[in-house]
Amino acid sequence: MPDATASELPLAPPAGEGAPRREIFAWAMFDFANSGYTTVVMTAVFNAYFVSVVAGNSVSGTLLWTTAIGASYALVVLTAPVLGAIADYSGAKKRLLFIATAICVLFTALLSLVGPGAVIAGIALIVVANFAYSTGENLIASFLPELGPQNQLGRISAFGWSVGYIGGLLVMVACLGYVTWAQSRGQTSAQYVPVTMLIVAAVFGVASSPTFLWLRERAVARALPPGQNYWTIGFARLRHTLEQARRFQDLLRFLLTLFVYSCGTSTVVVLAAVYAEQVMSFKTNDTITMMIVVNLMAAIGAFSFGHLQDKLGSIKALSLSLAIWLAGTLLAAFTHDRVIFWVAANLMGIAMGSSQSAGRALVGQFSPPDRSAEFFGLWGLSVKLASVVGPITYGWVSYLSGGNQRQALMTTAGFFVVSLVLLMLVNERRGKEAALEIEAIGAHR
Repeated sequence: MPDATASELPLAPPAGEGAPRREIFAWAMFDFANSGYTTVVMTAVFNAYFVSVVAGNSVSGTLLWTTAIGASYALVVLTAPVLGAIADYSGAKKRLLFIATAICVLFTALLSLVGPGAVIAGIALIVVANFAYSTGENLIASFLPELGPQNQLGRISAFGWSVGYIGGLLVMVACLGYVTWAQSRGQTSAQYVPVTMLIVAAVFGVASSPTFLWLRERAVARALPPGQNYWTIGFARLRHTLEQARRFQDLLRFLLTLFVYSCGTSTVVVLAAVYAEQVMSFKTNDTITMMIVVNLMAAIGAFSFGHLQDKLGSIKALSLSLAIWLAGTLLAAFTHDRVIFWVAANLMGIAMGSSQSAGRALVGQFSPPDRSAEFFGLWGLSVKLASVVGPITYGWVSYLSGGNQRQALMTTAGFFVVSLVLLMLVNERRGKEAALEIEAIGAHR
């Protein structure tokens, strides 16, 4: 594949400068908008509702949920290279982001129609909603390298995650208020959970509007090479990138590390409420309350570690966050005490914000700006593939052990042990230098 010419490069801010603050705010507001989906649909409410109400609290309920989530992420894995090529060659990252957002908002709203026994409908709707959400997540991340120089990407990424966790926090507060009111009137979860889906969809649609108003599309459309289409280009570029292991060795090593620890983080996100309700006997409002506190801790973790990673380096900051992840999962797996479980949950909240921020920043630092959509496609590929493997592993361990979710969570802890070892093989300085070298070569062609 030929490299981009200088005229085809994204119009990134000049060296040492950043995008206008309003644009960075608009970019971060997408994290604010879509975090309600993550926290309420995937982490705190709908997942537990699906297992206990839609699937009738059967032994296979957890496996059905994890399989649905795994299927949605498998679709992302298959389409990410093609969508990355479309985004880069059509100069339409923002347009694609809008389409993905509209689909996610619509299908999240449709989840309000899923009641007891509607397993097939619930699976179909969550697969589409989560596919659209994840595609949008990849696309918004690909704007990051355009917002500032390398030495500021950590704090910009952390700002986005922090704003995102605040968004998730506010949506959960709104949902908690409604759930508490509904329970006081004697309503069941089959009555009040569907309304929370409408709340999430409405907030997502409204809060993402600054992104589409103020975030600038810097990518410039370019003609497809003769005889090529987006499908062939997407997978050819993916193959081309993977073949350049010598040049991108630290990016590829980090993507492997990212895959392994994301198997753990994605599992916690998808099964947190299920574990809390099935193992620790939490009620819906207990779970939402815990997730509100956890989101606050995640925002603090993302913000504080963002500055720490710019000062000490992303690798050291990420190592610390993975150690916290390990401690939190082990505590949750062994404790029968609610207070200790709360401590474990908040440790994982801090680690979640910091690990997500550091991971996204590292990919940005290792990515040549003219191939940001492609490289963040690899980021999405790693994270989404992990989101297939991690939750399904948990689901099968739980199913085969007769519903023993403590044993399943111990398996999850193992992912963090392996990722800490793999992270030692990543050289942060060398990875940044490789990205700058390739950018310089492209600029002179």
